[in-house]
Amino acid sequence: MNNTENQMSLNIGVDVGKAQLDIALHPTNQHFTIPNSAAHIRKAIKILSGYPIQRIVVGATGRYEQPFVNACRDAQLPIIVVNPISVRRYAQAIGVLAKTDKIDAQVIARYAATIQPEIKPIPDNQSQLIKDLLVRRTQLLEMATMEKNRLQILPKALHRSIKTLLKSLQTQIQSITQQIEKEVAKVEQWKTKTEILTSVPGVGKVLAYTLLSDLPELGQLNRKEIAALVGVAPMNRDSGALKGKRRIRGGRHRIRTVMFMAMLSAIQCNPVFKSFYERLKAQGKLPKVALIACMRKMIVVLNTMVKNQVSWQEQLA
Repeated sequence: MNNTENQMSLNIGVDVGKAQLDIALHPTNQHFTIPNSAAHIRKAIKILSGYPIQRIVVGATGRYEQPFVNACRDAQLPIIVVNPISVRRYAQAIGVLAKTDKIDAQVIARYAATIQPEIKPIPDNQSQLIKDLLVRRTQLLEMATMEKNRLQILPKALHRSIKTLLKSLQTQIQSITQQIEKEVAKVEQWKTKTEILTSVPGVGKVLAYTLLSDLPELGQLNRKEIAALVGVAPMNRDSGALKGKRRIRGGRHRIRTVMFMAMLSAIQCNPVFKSFYERLKAQGKLPKVALIACMRKMIVVLNTMVKNQVSWQEQLA
């Protein structure tokens, strides 16, 4: 780059592949490709660190982007991981229908400059490890559920095989759970927040760990923002004289799934949420709608507790 380009504020788009990274700079229209390896990523980060960068945007691609993202985080570069669907819709909106690695990188760079997605903290290595362990635990639970379902419908001749696998899965689930607790204990901030969150009847360690790993904004936003971020805030569907039914949409699916299961427990053991749930049903709300409303109430309460560093008190709800 020449001196003029060196002074120009850049938005960078990175198209991530298993073998290579395509990197485009906006508005200079420069492009280069490097192997997706630790050594080449270090060289690229060293070069990029010498220029004024507004943001670096990459699409989530099933973990292939993680080494580059972590390297940017460690170098304190403004890295953002976005949903590739958002970038694809932007490409369609500006009329870019062709698709190559170079074009995709250039579109991501333009997306970064135009949409200016919010820069959010990237989890540190310890937080990422805990998140990965939680994801693996969920995968094992899903496999165990599938095997339990098969046990109900397949002939007895296959039961021994199914039970053997179920026993193995249960052993792995217990091992992963112990490992999660061990890793959480290493982070004082996580320990403190876990104690606050689990003081709420119905909130177990799995929900607490999920919130801490997937919702780092907890305690930093207002009630409307946190509910919308999780995806439990109803969205309007009105047009002209039509007043559509409000529905939840978007947000963070994994958090909602874990919260839904936790709420099934909370409406049994937590008098505040049980009373709220029963009151909504008495008003004619469907059970699922009432549960979502309880989830919205819970995330707002948990957000307030973490913000104020206080344990559960019924008057908070």
